[in-house]
Amino acid sequence: MARTRTPVVSGWFTENAPDGGGFRLLGTRCSACTAVFFPREDAYCRNPRCPGGGELAEVPLSPRGRVWSYTDGRYRPPAPYVSDPAEPWEPYTLLAVELEAEGMVVLGQAAPGVGISDLAVGMEVEVVGGVLNEDAGTAWTTWLFRPVGGAA
Repeated sequence: MARTRTPVVSGWFTENAPDGGGFRLLGTRCSACTAVFFPREDAYCRNPRCPGGGELAEVPLSPRGRVWSYTDGRYRPPAPYVSDPAEPWEPYTLLAVELEAEGMVVLGQAAPGVGISDLAVGMEVEVVGGVLNEDAGTAWTTWLFRPVGGAA
């Protein structure tokens, strides 16, 4: 049965960037101070040095960045995360990635098959789409990071 692909958080990423860039995280940029935010900010500029009066516009963020830090998750997360206690626990890898153009650090999981032994601080990675969880009729999509040019 085909599952409906649904973002885990609406408006935080797109699988079809308007510039033809494929999968991209979506942020917002303030027209008054040029500060960029992720997660997106739609109410007001969070920059305390902003002169004010600017508009917040959606912008696709850099598709690549460099590993700032990483670790592995070796515990089963508590609710509200989906985790079937009857299934064996599979550790996962978390990355903090400094985006190329924006210079901001974004957290995300590594793509399947990428473990801590595959990573190094400063390594170039790219953001890709993936599935966080599946239920009866939905594939819940999210962003993942994988090494550029890697097999994973």
